[in-house]
Amino acid sequence: MNEYGDCSFCRGEVEEKRIEYDYRRRSHLLVINGVPAGVCRQCGEKYFKAQTLKRLDHVFHNVFDQHQEPDHVLEIPAVSF
Repeated sequence: MNEYGDCSFCRGEVEEKRIEYDYRRRSHLLVINGVPAGVCRQCGEKYFKAQTLKRLDHVFHNVFDQHQEPDHVLEIPAVSF
C-alpha cells in the first residue's frame, strides 16, 4: 500500500504525480502547476496531503490577497449557459 492508500471511490491504485490544479474560491480562479497529488490510476480521483492543501491556500492568499505577481496570466474564455 502506498502513502495515499487505495481510491475510496473505485478501490483503484493511487500513485503520486505532479498535476495542474485549478483552485477556485470566491470569484477567483488560480491555476497551479506541479502540485503533488495522489491520482487514482483507474478513475482519476485526486488526493492531497494536508501540507499540500495548506501550501495551496498560502499560494492563493499570496496572489489574491497580498497581490503577489503570478508566474504568468492565462486568458480563459467564459460563457453563460
